[in-house]
Amino acid sequence: MESRKAITIITPCYNEEGNVRELYERVRLAIVTAGDYRYEHIFIDNSSRDHTMAELKAIAARDRNVKVILNTRNFGHVRSPMHALYQASGDAVIGIVADLQDPPEMIVDFIRKWEEGYPVVIGVKAASGEGGLMFFIRKLYYKLVNRLSGIETYENFTGFGLFDRKVVDAIKQFDDPNPYFRGMIAEIGMSHFEIPYHQPARKQGITKNNFYSLYDLAMLAITNLSKVPLRVVTFSGFACSLFCVLVSLVYLLYKLMFWTRFSAGTAPLVIGVFFFMSLQMLFIGIIGEYVGTIHTLVQRRPLVIEQERINFEYGPGQPLRESIWDESPVGRG
Repeated sequence: MESRKAITIITPCYNEEGNVRELYERVRLAIVTAGDYRYEHIFIDNSSRDHTMAELKAIAARDRNVKVILNTRNFGHVRSPMHALYQASGDAVIGIVADLQDPPEMIVDFIRKWEEGYPVVIGVKAASGEGGLMFFIRKLYYKLVNRLSGIETYENFTGFGLFDRKVVDAIKQFDDPNPYFRGMIAEIGMSHFEIPYHQPARKQGITKNNFYSLYDLAMLAITNLSKVPLRVVTFSGFACSLFCVLVSLVYLLYKLMFWTRFSAGTAPLVIGVFFFMSLQMLFIGIIGEYVGTIHTLVQRRPLVIEQERINFEYGPGQPLRESIWDESPVGRG
């Protein structure tokens, strides 16, 4: 008898005490609805300052399908989910955030398409309950990244989706200490299916993203996927040099023709100096972003440092045990 397929759900969280229990219950119901599958739900907590860890421990004590990783500190929303992905043992892995803005009920649709043969099934935001201005800015950002990238990326894709085991194995080969997950999925290039959805507004808690974190993610995307900004620096340098030579020749000719009457004054000189200084600072900043990315790669630091693990009775990459449902105190009801 062929063993049942296993699904791993990954949820990174930070200060989500009001959402994790509802998310767990809705995910569990979605798995039961999807069919006869074994599953594990891995929560990785970035050292929350509220009662999220206590909630996760209570859920894990009641249901052994729930596995918890507690980090020693907040390692960010880029590195922490990737570490959880490396611990997944399922035949397919589904990433879903803890704020309930990714509808857990879509898990059923993801699994259906996966069973049809798609190794990548992603949720694409067609609309959002967040402010119209922010949604518009995000769409512009996705379009910019897609235009700058040397590969086709998926617009309005936040990481919410299902990924076959062979996709996960390919991701592990990147071995990137500061990974850009969406770019990795696009880089792998396996066939995918997009399911549009309306992203609801957050019900409880507040978003953990601020301007700096969003900027950091944007720069990570651009430096990982594109060399265009560096080429812009180079071409701009050539263009500015040519412009300066032409202006110098025009100034020289005009001075020779009107020696006693022509005087450029100091204002154009001061404006020109400040303009080119600003341009240089911009270009140094662009180059600095790439140098920072190289610096992170050279350091080779681990994605996270774990403080505690709960319900991990087998090592990473080992198959889920066939009896895991029967061992769960909750059962399948």
